[in-house]
Amino acid sequence: MFDRIAVKAQGKEAFKKNYWPSVAVAFIMSLLLGGTGGAVSNATSSVPDTTQVHYEVSGDLDAAIDAITPEQAVLIIGAIAGVLMTILAISSIIRIVLFNPITVGGNHFFKKNVRGESPTVGTIVDGFSPYAHVVVTMLLKDVFVALWSLLLIVPGVIKSYEYRLVPYLVKDHPELKPMEVLKLSSRMMQGNKWAAFVMDLSFLGWLILGIFTFNLGNIFWTFPYQDNADAALYEELCRQNA
Repeated sequence: MFDRIAVKAQGKEAFKKNYWPSVAVAFIMSLLLGGTGGAVSNATSSVPDTTQVHYEVSGDLDAAIDAITPEQAVLIIGAIAGVLMTILAISSIIRIVLFNPITVGGNHFFKKNVRGESPTVGTIVDGFSPYAHVVVTMLLKDVFVALWSLLLIVPGVIKSYEYRLVPYLVKDHPELKPMEVLKLSSRMMQGNKWAAFVMDLSFLGWLILGIFTFNLGNIFWTFPYQDNADAALYEELCRQNA
């Protein structure tokens, strides 16, 4: 079991010593992984407010729907399903070949930062080497988490904590096979998953506060602070398993 307060303090200290690069890398990772939400426009347009227009539009729409044959309905549903499947496939491919290596590179940055090496933002591209090893290992991690999530949400969450250290280990141990990396992460997280979950919960207040600052608080404080703390957790578990 690790000392959560000490781990967070180590992460905060590393963050403050290399503030702006930490903010930049955390921001890049949050954008790619959906950590920050885009602004939503709620602009309204002028629409003629007449009952006649309303009935005419509704009538035309009802007539158009009634005119659709069962065969046409099947074709429309198939086309929509095809578009959705294509979007899903493209997004999955982008995640596998681009986002996952950037995730590894970002975690590699924070790991080096906690070690006091003062890495630059460019360190984030280190996740692309060795490329095939990183891609296959991270893909296996995602697949196993997804499969366990099919059982119910809780098993998937547990498995995600079990493989929490994979993005760090895949760079530190390029000599290990992908499954060996997953097994090593599982062994190192044994007895530490709940404590890691509690550590994540300890950032919840900061995350909520950041929302009320239009996410600026999260961008300039919470995200990089948490990423450095996560790297400090990895370093602590490495020391415990040395």
